[in-house]
Amino acid sequence: MRLKMVPSDTKIDFFAAPMITLGASALAMVASVIFFFMFGLNYGIDFRGGTTIRTDSEVAVDIAGYRAALQPLNLGDVTITKVVDPAEQLQGIESHVAQIRIQAQEGAESVTNEVITKIKDALTKVDPTMTFPQIDSVGPKVSGELIQTAVIAVLLSIGAVLFYIWLRFEWQFSLGAVIALVHDVTLTIGVFSILQIKFDLAIIAALLTIVGYSLNDTVVVFDRVRENLRKYKKMGLKELLNLSINETLSRTVMTSVTTLIALISLFLLGGDVIHGFVFAMIWGVVVGTYSSVFVASAILLRLGVKRDWSKEANKAGGQYADIDA
Repeated sequence: MRLKMVPSDTKIDFFAAPMITLGASALAMVASVIFFFMFGLNYGIDFRGGTTIRTDSEVAVDIAGYRAALQPLNLGDVTITKVVDPAEQLQGIESHVAQIRIQAQEGAESVTNEVITKIKDALTKVDPTMTFPQIDSVGPKVSGELIQTAVIAVLLSIGAVLFYIWLRFEWQFSLGAVIALVHDVTLTIGVFSILQIKFDLAIIAALLTIVGYSLNDTVVVFDRVRENLRKYKKMGLKELLNLSINETLSRTVMTSVTTLIALISLFLLGGDVIHGFVFAMIWGVVVGTYSSVFVASAILLRLGVKRDWSKEANKAGGQYADIDA
């Protein structure tokens, strides 16, 4: 017996209020842009430049004591956080790990070895058992280049999607898919601006993954739309889009739910190192699934589509057309 999260004969009207869903998406995108300019992003060391020092100790982390010890060094912006690993907590393991982030020093590419030595000496006076398993430094020049490269990577990926969908389908499909991708990326950046979650190169990787995931969902729906356009020659476009989405709904829900199960497990048990990346992926799967149904298809409905009857109805559909997803 096969598991079915969605009945095979669903007849949901996804376009009962298309202006409401599109309007809500547009407002969310505008709000995300406003929040970005109001709060900015909490750039990590990758983009701001500076040094991250990870400490490990046999006794409890004393954030106030660490801060007091570093204050005489005049290091500028220093952020000290206690690192908690949920996986270790579930196993009953008690660790005392802290992460110290120090801004890039003026006139220097990174925190110098002399300054790092002073930091170590100051912290070991507070806790002689402290060790320093990881020290990462990124200079301001390198971080600026990383920001530029990251923006170019995201724009090129969206441009490649526009070209690919245009070749495979028609320009209306391409425009709908790209607007859905821009919607997903913009909302993700907006959430990171509001919550001030650290934004680093791992999040850029998550954004590119979200683009691919959302595109995959959208192409599955659009492929069924194209098949049904050839099969149901007299059916109205709204009814045809509803039919296509309902036919692929089981596959869409199953893919999203199974992906979310894996991501939520990683978020809860994977430790702090990948929290930002996994959170971005969870958010991206949710908005990507939403945009494939309520944004890309709604844009296609608004634009209309050329209906090519040059092929016979019984020849419609690709090699996967009859697969029950």
